[in-house]
Amino acid sequence: MEAAAPHTPAEPGTPGHSVELTVTSPEQMRELGRRLAGLVRAGDLVLLSGELGAGKTTLTRGLGEGLGVRGAVTSPTFVIARVHPSLGDGPPLVHVDAYRLAGGLDEMEDLDLDVSLPESVIVVEWGEGKVEELADDRLRVVIHRAVGDTTDEVRHVTVSGLGERWAEAGLGVLSA
Repeated sequence: MEAAAPHTPAEPGTPGHSVELTVTSPEQMRELGRRLAGLVRAGDLVLLSGELGAGKTTLTRGLGEGLGVRGAVTSPTFVIARVHPSLGDGPPLVHVDAYRLAGGLDEMEDLDLDVSLPESVIVVEWGEGKVEELADDRLRVVIHRAVGDTTDEVRHVTVSGLGERWAEAGLGVLSA
């Protein structure tokens, strides 16, 4: 993985930082998830964005490995959400796919994410515009890939920490 611009401001007026990375294989995407596991803690909300096939679930699989959770992390598209309990003393991972959910937080209330958040790490694929109200502090991961008929494995990943929680979180370790 190559770092492009670690520790640049996330959004004007918002405490936080971001790091930009180039990922060239699915294994590097999983490794990025494993590194991310070293930064997250119970109560963290992670929003994943990117085209279909960009690597959102692959990143989450690595995060689950790094957190030491039970069960194979697979796309929760058809079940909407999966809970992966910790095999140790770490937080459980709640993996949500909001792709098929048209509404905002109202439609997601049935998932009780607000109840799970304090003791879990919640990762929401396709969550932008739907779950931001859950937490002022959140991590936003945007994965860009070439679209169309391509076998290009290169992904450009921007990880942005929003809010006080991420102001000094040291996102630069993701590019190490």
